[in-house]
Amino acid sequence: MALRIHRPQEDAEFDFILRMARGPVLAYFIGTWPKALEACRAMDALVAEAAEEFGPRLTAVRTDMTRCPGSTRRFGVTGAPTAVIVADGEAVALAAGPMTGTELRAFLEAHL
Repeated sequence: MALRIHRPQEDAEFDFILRMARGPVLAYFIGTWPKALEACRAMDALVAEAAEEFGPRLTAVRTDMTRCPGSTRRFGVTGAPTAVIVADGEAVALAAGPMTGTELRAFLEAHL
């Protein structure tokens, strides 16, 4: 069963998703500027694959840094793509920059 990847349109919606999540959240921050697009699109595909593998153990949130600037600042994100594991509203792990599928799986396994 595929995991739904949430795509909040503003900070309030992002916060709502965090509050409603059961268990850890993978918030991956993307940028829409030209230099970030390719790596962020690749991250979309990797998260979709990870969603299949991790299923109900994980809530995934694709967070546009431009649409959710407060959330971006809150978790100390300065570049895209950046993956943040959030538990109980707090960041427990952060990985900045592009990742391979193997690196993303290892990151998730270490923090789930």
